[in-house]
Amino acid sequence: MNYRKKIGVAIVLLVFFIGAAFSGYVYWAIFSPNTSFETPTVSVYIPSNTNYTTLKNTLSPNLLNEDSFFKVAKQKGYLNAVRGGKFILSKGMNNNEIINVLRSKPSTISLSFNNQERLEDLALRVSDQIEADAESLLLAFNDSLFLAQNGFNRENALSMYLPNTYDFFWNTSAESFRDRMLKEYRRFWNSERLAQAKNQGLSPLEVIHLAAIVHKESVKKSERPRVAGVYLNRIKKGMKLQADPTVIFSIKYTSGDFKQVIKRVLYKDLKIDAPFNTYLYSGIPPGPIFMPDISAIEAVLNPEAHNYLYFVADTQNFGFHIFAKTLQQHNKNKKQYVNWLNRKNISR
Repeated sequence: MNYRKKIGVAIVLLVFFIGAAFSGYVYWAIFSPNTSFETPTVSVYIPSNTNYTTLKNTLSPNLLNEDSFFKVAKQKGYLNAVRGGKFILSKGMNNNEIINVLRSKPSTISLSFNNQERLEDLALRVSDQIEADAESLLLAFNDSLFLAQNGFNRENALSMYLPNTYDFFWNTSAESFRDRMLKEYRRFWNSERLAQAKNQGLSPLEVIHLAAIVHKESVKKSERPRVAGVYLNRIKKGMKLQADPTVIFSIKYTSGDFKQVIKRVLYKDLKIDAPFNTYLYSGIPPGPIFMPDISAIEAVLNPEAHNYLYFVADTQNFGFHIFAKTLQQHNKNKKQYVNWLNRKNISR
């Protein structure tokens, strides 16, 4: 009997120690810190519809013990409900806390873009910041049905994208990004701005197309309302805009080479047959030659009131311009700029 009791006690003790060891392992696996990074936090980006291998490759560099994590993740059912997005892990998190973060709503990113020349450039800029690639973004931007339904076309589609910083989920799709930008565009054109545009005799698209020229003409925000006033004065008088930036864009547009740098417009360039060339065609171009800042748009909506019809770069005060009311005065002002170009041997 004593022998049987001893066996029984031994079994009970063995079960106890095994249970204690298992409980200890479970506690360790779930509640012990399991992060390998030294910074306070780290951001992990989990692709949409990710598979096990991709998930492992994404998370493992930030884990002390990947085996324990994935065992707990399987036990908690996380591996069957992985969601894509950006997630922020904190130093010292245990497996349970990490899984809770990965199951929660993803964090947003601050997505910024400005002054893109073409939709292709915008697509590349945005694809560097969200999961969607440049190709899918460009397809969404150029979707003919979407453009037609919302009053845009291929030439003016860039007008819809207002440069700024926006909060997005990292795994936003190309179509969702585009649709959000349409909402931002419509929000920007509130009743006050629509009234301002109407007061200038322009549509919202025409405002942006003209603002692109104003932005290109002057890097000085303080001068842009005056530059805008010049072009609006020319429009009212039925004069062509004759804006050099539209010629530069036309050179790129007709050649297909948007990487070339053009520092000087030649007389022969003024005859380039492109719809954006305001020396050849009257009125505002059919699309923006550039993505203008909000300050340039506001300059067109709130131009400076004056009688100037011409301006040329001021070589004594770089970044600013000399304005004139008559062609005679303008030609006189222009000489100082041409002479400066010649002294600098700028031929193109």
